[in-house]
Amino acid sequence: MAPYDHAERRLDVDSRAAPLRRAAAAGVERPSPAEGRISQFVFLLVDNFSHLAFSCAIEPLRIANRVSGQTLYRWRLASRDGVSAVCSNRAVTLVDMGLEPPGRIERLIVVSGDAVQQASTPDVIAYLRRERAAGTPIGAICSGACVLARAGFLDGQAAAVHWEYHDVFAERFPEVRLTRGVFVADAKFITAAGGTASADLMLHLIAADHGPDLATAVADQMVYNAVREGTAEQRVSLQSRHGMRNPHLVRAVALVQENIEEAVSPGQIASALGISTRQLERLFLRYLGTSPKRFIIETRLTRARNLLVQTEQSITEVAVACGFATPSTFSKAYRAHFGVSPVAQRSRLR
Repeated sequence: MAPYDHAERRLDVDSRAAPLRRAAAAGVERPSPAEGRISQFVFLLVDNFSHLAFSCAIEPLRIANRVSGQTLYRWRLASRDGVSAVCSNRAVTLVDMGLEPPGRIERLIVVSGDAVQQASTPDVIAYLRRERAAGTPIGAICSGACVLARAGFLDGQAAAVHWEYHDVFAERFPEVRLTRGVFVADAKFITAAGGTASADLMLHLIAADHGPDLATAVADQMVYNAVREGTAEQRVSLQSRHGMRNPHLVRAVALVQENIEEAVSPGQIASALGISTRQLERLFLRYLGTSPKRFIIETRLTRARNLLVQTEQSITEVAVACGFATPSTFSKAYRAHFGVSPVAQRSRLR
């Protein structure tokens, strides 16, 4: 299947974004397109890839062609079978190629999603290693960094991965310098956290290739007026999100998140803070709209879901890691919260 030609007519747009100016000035460690040469990308889509992350990566390239009036970028889509890939919202995307040599390109980018274990198949890992040995520059978006880490590419490197995978990633790949920023583009392998962070990364690359004016024009067409630098935090802090100013509550939330395996109680947290349990309950209700007990169980269950989706740990191991005394207690709480059992949750991704 031949790739489409995405060149369209030019639209003139003023330049504004400071991050894009800095990207153009600093450049990135990647091949620089020669004057008049078309930059080629290949996006390797693994099943259950994030459609949002993929769209935010590919659309800036299309729009760059449109507003420049030139074919600055071309891309091909790849999958394991060379026919199609199913994304996170179950839509089927047709592709141009399978796991075959892509030829000379600027970057081979792995696009993944929730099913990290299933994405890191032996054939995909072998393909990436072959391409790396052949000198192909490689990158990843969303959980794609997990695939690169499994291939052994990221040891000693800085990398960005979606915040939902941070804890598991850091535990499994301690040699990788994990960042909480939205993307890393000044390293050997470019990585983006997924979601709209993919757009930030691609705008950064466009600015480095063709200057901030074009990149800002692309951002304007996307109605994206808050372009972020790579170091921007992926998540709004809990304090900012809820307008939290009380130091006791900030510390209480930290204690919950730092002690998931021990399953601390509201009484233990209150004691550690030097306040009464009743005072703690009032703080949680005022700022978070819930009780300390409910917040603790939801935090543990969210962590459990991440482990079920991202690792091969048994149900018992997940239960213990999240502070549940028995697998049955864990399963009951999980079903009550998510409406599905842990076993069914995991089987959905098989």
